[in-house]
Amino acid sequence: MTQTQNYELINLDEYVQTGEGGTAISYTHKTKNTLAKLYKPGFEAERAKAEFLTARTVYELGVPTPEPYRLVTDGERFGAEYELIRNKRSFTRIISEEPERLQEISLTFADWARKLHSMPADTKRLRSYKQALTQFYQEKNLVPESFKQRALAFLETVPEPETLLHGDLQIGNIITDGDRTLWIDVGEFSYGSPEWDLAMVWIMCHRMSAQRADVLFHVTPETMKAHWDIFYPAYMGTTDPQVLGSYIKRLMPFYAFKVPYVYDMAFHTALPEESFQRILQMI
Repeated sequence: MTQTQNYELINLDEYVQTGEGGTAISYTHKTKNTLAKLYKPGFEAERAKAEFLTARTVYELGVPTPEPYRLVTDGERFGAEYELIRNKRSFTRIISEEPERLQEISLTFADWARKLHSMPADTKRLRSYKQALTQFYQEKNLVPESFKQRALAFLETVPEPETLLHGDLQIGNIITDGDRTLWIDVGEFSYGSPEWDLAMVWIMCHRMSAQRADVLFHVTPETMKAHWDIFYPAYMGTTDPQVLGSYIKRLMPFYAFKVPYVYDMAFHTALPEESFQRILQMI
């Protein structure tokens, strides 16, 4: 069976483009309550399939997320069709449209992140995030050898608690229609140290250019940093600067060794060479 044989062909004339992210474009069906998410050209069918299967697992485990229906293709791009949540807005969209709600939304996001990390993971159906990154560094030649060896040495020290992780935790990946709040883009769901998720929030709040923050989130980098300043103490349950500062230092290796993996996932290419020294300076 070929890798594309499980995909059902759709006619995009029956859909309207309603969104675009870093790796995919979404299309809402004109008459049905469905949303097709197609990866941009260059992303393999197998990646879309893996995301879909993980999304099915997440949904079946009872995590609040739109139901994944089927694998689809327009003949060139690959993705999946999901339950359409009408009148939904992402938390970032709410903040961009109603900036006075930044405090409320950031605190709500912290609450949802804590709840997610309190859920036990099904380790038989979800992958270990530590193992995923270890495999990335062992199998892909996308980083300098010295960086690779430091990454693998660090990964050996990282514990693997059965904590449920989003993998791409950020306020663009949680939506609400006013009644339901749901996690989206759940293809990176896994289990492991919550620092992997917290590092992702930190990256999105401190390492995005103004152009990318505007394209992805419709906000400024300053707003993202303000979001972090509200979210982080709420998630940690303390405003003690010593505790918060100490944990930030703990997060930095998770940030450093997650970045090349995320960059490959988002852009399908290696991180620019000049970035590695700057990243290591953060550790």
